[in-house]
Amino acid sequence: MLVALVGLLLLLVELRRSKAEGRVGIALTGLLASALALGALLRPVTVVARGTRVGAKVLVLVDQSRSMLLPGAEGSRDETARKAVERLQKSAGEARMTFLGFGEKVEPLPPGGARPRAQRSDLLGALRSVLVQADEMPQALVVVSDGRLEGPGPEQIGEALRGLLPGKGVPVHAVAVAEREPKDASVRAVRTAGAAVAHQPVSMTVEVGCSGGLSCESLPVAVRELLDGAPPALLSSGVARVVDGKATLELQMTLDRAGPRLVEVAIDAPEGDTIPENNRRTLAFDVSRERVRLLHVAGRPTYDVRALRNWLKSNASVDVIAFFILRTERSDVHASDSELALIRFPVEELFTEQLPSFDAVVLQDFNAEPYRLLRYIPNLARYVEGGGGFVMVGGPEAFLGGRYQGTDLERVLPVDLKQATSGDTTFDLAPVVPRITEAGQAAPMLAPLRSLFGNDLPPMPGVNLVGDPKPGSLVLWEHPSRKTRSGRPMPLLSLGEFGDGRSVAIALDGVHRLGFSEFAERVAGRGHGALWDGLLGWLMRDPRFEPAQIELPQGCAAGEPTTLRVAPLPGTSGTLSLEIFPANERKGPPAFRGEAPSTGKPVDLPIGALAPGGYMARVKIGAGSGARRAFACEVGGDEWADPRPDRARLGAIASSTGGRLVDASDASKLSFPQALEINAERSVTPLLPPWFWTLGAALFLGIHWLFRRRGGLV
Repeated sequence: MLVALVGLLLLLVELRRSKAEGRVGIALTGLLASALALGALLRPVTVVARGTRVGAKVLVLVDQSRSMLLPGAEGSRDETARKAVERLQKSAGEARMTFLGFGEKVEPLPPGGARPRAQRSDLLGALRSVLVQADEMPQALVVVSDGRLEGPGPEQIGEALRGLLPGKGVPVHAVAVAEREPKDASVRAVRTAGAAVAHQPVSMTVEVGCSGGLSCESLPVAVRELLDGAPPALLSSGVARVVDGKATLELQMTLDRAGPRLVEVAIDAPEGDTIPENNRRTLAFDVSRERVRLLHVAGRPTYDVRALRNWLKSNASVDVIAFFILRTERSDVHASDSELALIRFPVEELFTEQLPSFDAVVLQDFNAEPYRLLRYIPNLARYVEGGGGFVMVGGPEAFLGGRYQGTDLERVLPVDLKQATSGDTTFDLAPVVPRITEAGQAAPMLAPLRSLFGNDLPPMPGVNLVGDPKPGSLVLWEHPSRKTRSGRPMPLLSLGEFGDGRSVAIALDGVHRLGFSEFAERVAGRGHGALWDGLLGWLMRDPRFEPAQIELPQGCAAGEPTTLRVAPLPGTSGTLSLEIFPANERKGPPAFRGEAPSTGKPVDLPIGALAPGGYMARVKIGAGSGARRAFACEVGGDEWADPRPDRARLGAIASSTGGRLVDASDASKLSFPQALEINAERSVTPLLPPWFWTLGAALFLGIHWLFRRRGGLV
């Protein structure tokens, strides 16, 4: 190229100095010859490139938590988010947008008819999940939310986001779906200190909020226990003084019954409250026991009574109050009360004022009539139905011998108090070896005893004659020969559930033979304690003796499909029956009833959509006893507790990453990085064949020589 230019320059200088004829022809031929020679050397080609434009990858994350069902700028917040997504799609241009929904996890954005169901909004967790699995990193992100996000507050969320994003310069835009705070008073949070223990005060912190300009300087707060088939019981109350839109109230409550319990915390909201669903929160407590407080009342100091009393006294987990009744109202001891060592039986105090303080009551070989207990029998029956435990142990003065037939106490016994055969006798002194039923062989509460003796039992003297087991009751031992009037084997050890409580009927007066007999010597007399440990554990709902564990993997949201998981104990089999009852002021039909085969593995049971409130799930497997689980269904749960949109957090997300915060109506105004040009195909074609350039250069060099000769330059 340089040689050609130098040659042409010298030619022009030469022509300018000479006055030869035909200088124009010399210049033209020289120029053409040089150009053709250069073409022969460089061989010029044409290049055709076909390319595509690739738009920027933009990731759009749409909040799918239940707070998106609250009012927003254009309908509900979820509806507002859908409209914002439509605007983004229309204004995307060349940007490649991927729309995902986020809550506890990240999923493709559900169709327009699906309601948000997530129980929280974990934006940072969603980004971690997406970025780890991404084949191509996004060049921009858009978060569509109300700002009620889990995790760092506005001060820390920007730094947390920058630590997750690939490199620098990746903007995160925020689209706010709500602008104004709704007029609302709510129970924002309920916190308890430590575990709930029966009969022990539990400290409770109730946080109350007021937003949207609603007038609520003071809000009454009430804490109630939801009882099965009875009105709610008030546990505590107070008044929350609202300052700057929030208040904190410290309360104490005491739950008298162990096991699953439902507690409702409610406020009396002022007029104008637009979200009444968050005025109350329902909490499920699994109340434990520090010690079992038990009342043991015996009519006579028999061997059986003494064995049970000694075991209760030696058990460190039991706080027992025991009475041996040696003096009746009609006893004439020929002495004044001040000189008596034998005190009167305090029947009124025990079965009125003190009764709710006991976890269980044991009546052993006890006749209610001489001690004026019959008038307090309704109290004892209500105590059982309200969640108490009850055991009636046999003897001549128990069951029919104690005049309990036809009383309210018969209603909460697992057996009918009707004689097995005709005649006047109510008690049989003949020894009997109880027969373990099929249910007894599978029942967890007999597992400690069966681990010692298998299916063997010693002869036990003294049998109370009783009738058939009640529907739903569980018979563990039965008489090997005696029948009830219906022809069924007479039950000797039976369990039953009545209302919220449980009861045990032992129609025997010789259970002490499990600890004191030649039969008991082979296990050092441990059989008696093993039996009572299982029975008392079942009565107190010890998880070791329950046939199954009940869980709600995804919680329960009112009006949405719910799944309940039942995990039976290993080795249990049979038909799994499930009933779910609402905890309300009156008894009614179950909210759900279903069955499924049980093979000892966890079973998931869809229970449909439930109304707001507290519920008690009851599971029974085969002929075994039942297990319970208390749970609450709320419309919004924690997501509705504080309905205020958090624009400050969305603004912090945008400003810390170089993005923009816009309202849903302005989502189309967001701009994204320019598209990139990518060459997909390139073709190279010579302008002319190589021989053409060589031949043309030679030809015009010759012509140029002739013109120079004619002009006298040669």
